[in-house]
Amino acid sequence: MTSMFSITPSILVTSVLNPNLRVFDIVMPTEYGTSYNSYVVVGSEKIALIEAAHADFLDAYFAHLDAALEGRAPDYLVLDHTEPDHTGTVAALLERYPDLQIVISRSGALFLQNIVNRADLDCLIVGEGDTLDLGDKTLRFISAPLLHWPDTMFTYCPEEKVVFTCDFLGSHYCEPEVFDRHILYADAYEEALRQYFGGIMAPFKPYVRAGLEKLSALDVEVACVSHGPVLTRGCELERVIGRYGQWAAEEDSGRALRVPVFYCSAYGSTKALAQRLVSGIRSVLPGAEVASYDLIEHDLAELGALMNESDAFALGSPTINRDALPVVWNLLAQADAINFAKRPVALFGSYGWSGEAAGHIAQRLTSLKAAVFEEQLRVQFIPTEADLTAAETFGAAFAATIAPQ
Repeated sequence: MTSMFSITPSILVTSVLNPNLRVFDIVMPTEYGTSYNSYVVVGSEKIALIEAAHADFLDAYFAHLDAALEGRAPDYLVLDHTEPDHTGTVAALLERYPDLQIVISRSGALFLQNIVNRADLDCLIVGEGDTLDLGDKTLRFISAPLLHWPDTMFTYCPEEKVVFTCDFLGSHYCEPEVFDRHILYADAYEEALRQYFGGIMAPFKPYVRAGLEKLSALDVEVACVSHGPVLTRGCELERVIGRYGQWAAEEDSGRALRVPVFYCSAYGSTKALAQRLVSGIRSVLPGAEVASYDLIEHDLAELGALMNESDAFALGSPTINRDALPVVWNLLAQADAINFAKRPVALFGSYGWSGEAAGHIAQRLTSLKAAVFEEQLRVQFIPTEADLTAAETFGAAFAATIAPQ
């Protein structure tokens, strides 16, 4: 499915709609589908394409691009970001328009060579404040690194008060008309917006704040995002910017420490250890937010977010087939590897024949550069009262390493 609409008389959006997508980039749920938005800016002398599209939708992309261009050849392709869902059709564009010049950041040019596997690309490297003259329209480039790749930039057209924000302010949300004023399911859009921020932008909160500051310096009526509805002033633009500001805000340094205890338990033994760990942690950190969470009984995405927001955590698993349970690995797969370094973690668990689970988890966490507590609490089969007392002592000892000095 495709959609083409005019944003202004000189700017058109050519969107490929994918309402049936349910998982984006292998790991991100997309209950509401997504769109791959690209744009055409028509100046009095030159034409620029902003972004390309996913390779799987090549025919749909060209159908609406042809309608937008009306037989004209574009002069520039601006790539604000080189992830393959933005660049999948670049090779085909270059075949069709061999004189097309790519406008891109320096790091983006390096990435693009290995995406299209060509070393002869005609790239115009741009950086902060550089401009491109289209005649009666100007494109100004604004560096926006790690939103969410190192190559990301914004493109601003001051004459039209339109900014192209790439993935920033976007959402995996698909409706036939790509403007925010046509959103029919507001609650679903809000959920998609939050999931998108959590999955893509949350690891880069300082850069989100910097990006918002750069946007605030612009006179913007329309924000053209790469996924989801185009945002307009007076409709969703201000609210979405506010949401990003809220979600990316610096945390209060005076808030209580968060020390969750995650576990799974086949017959209740690891659960019993977890409960006594909680008591031990609380004995040293009485003001901390400490609770135990059964990985089987809670939403794993919510627990992953809690893990990433924690100041420290404990993780327990039985040993089955000489390993930790799959649900443990699924939790750790959500670890925010960007900000995980030095996170204190304690490991524990009950086992029967052998007890390798804690050791394997420790190896994974060490690779994430977490600060793994040097001791591991391992109990064979059903814990005795002495074992439970040891679990409480273990929790207290772990808490002592993270207690404010």
